[in-house]
Amino acid sequence: MNQFHISVVAHLIAEPVRSIMLINLSGGEALSASALAEAAGITAQTASFHLAKLRDGGLVTVESVGRYRYYRLAGPHISQLLESLASVGPVTSQWQTTPNHSARELRFARCCYDHLAGQIGVMITQGMLNRGLIAMREGQHYVLTVEGHRWFEQQGVEINADPTGSNRLCLDWTERQYHLAGLPGTALLEAFIAWKWLSRSSKSRALKVTVSGWKGLEQHFGIRQTQGIVAVE
Repeated sequence: MNQFHISVVAHLIAEPVRSIMLINLSGGEALSASALAEAAGITAQTASFHLAKLRDGGLVTVESVGRYRYYRLAGPHISQLLESLASVGPVTSQWQTTPNHSARELRFARCCYDHLAGQIGVMITQGMLNRGLIAMREGQHYVLTVEGHRWFEQQGVEINADPTGSNRLCLDWTERQYHLAGLPGTALLEAFIAWKWLSRSSKSRALKVTVSGWKGLEQHFGIRQTQGIVAVE
C-alpha cells in the first residue's frame, strides 16, 4: 500500500459519520442505506453521499436487491483494520459509562466479523485459558491444546486446526483485552448461534445471551450471571 492510498483510507475512516457506518458493518452483515443512516443519525441523502465515498475508496461493496441497496465491508481485512485503529489511543471509560443502550449492547457481546467479541468474548477466552483449552504464546498468539481440541470434538464442533498450531488473538477495542479469533473463534460463534446460546440482533452486530446460553457458559467456561453482574471463575 503506497503513501497516497494510506492517506485516502485514513481520511475516509476519520470522518465521524463514516466511522459509525463502518463500525455498524464490521459484523460482516449487509445493511441498507436507510439502516446505516438511522445508526449514524443522518438523512438518507447524506448517507448516500458518505456511502458513495466509502464505495469509491474500496472500503464497502454494494448489492442491489429490487429497489433497495445493501452495503457490506469489502472484506474481513477492513474489519480487522477498524478494530486495530479503535484499540489505539488512551483508554477511556466512555464505553463503560455510556447511557446509549445500543452502545452498551455492542460492548457486552458482538460479532467481530466472524468471531465473538465484547465482554463475553473476552470472558470466554479467559475461561478457556483457565480450563487449559488454549494456551498463550508470545503475548498475541495462542495454541489450541490437546484438551481444547478434545473439547471441540466432544461438543460435535468440527474445526480444521492442528491442536499444536498457533493462531491469532484479536485485541478487543472496547475491553482492551484479547479475545479468541481465528478458526476456533469462528467455530465457537457458529456453534453458539446453532445451539441458541446466542441470538443475533436484527439492527446491529450486537448479540444477546439466552437462558440456555447462560447455563452453557457457566458449565463449560465458568461464566456466571448474578444480579446483572457477569463474572468468570
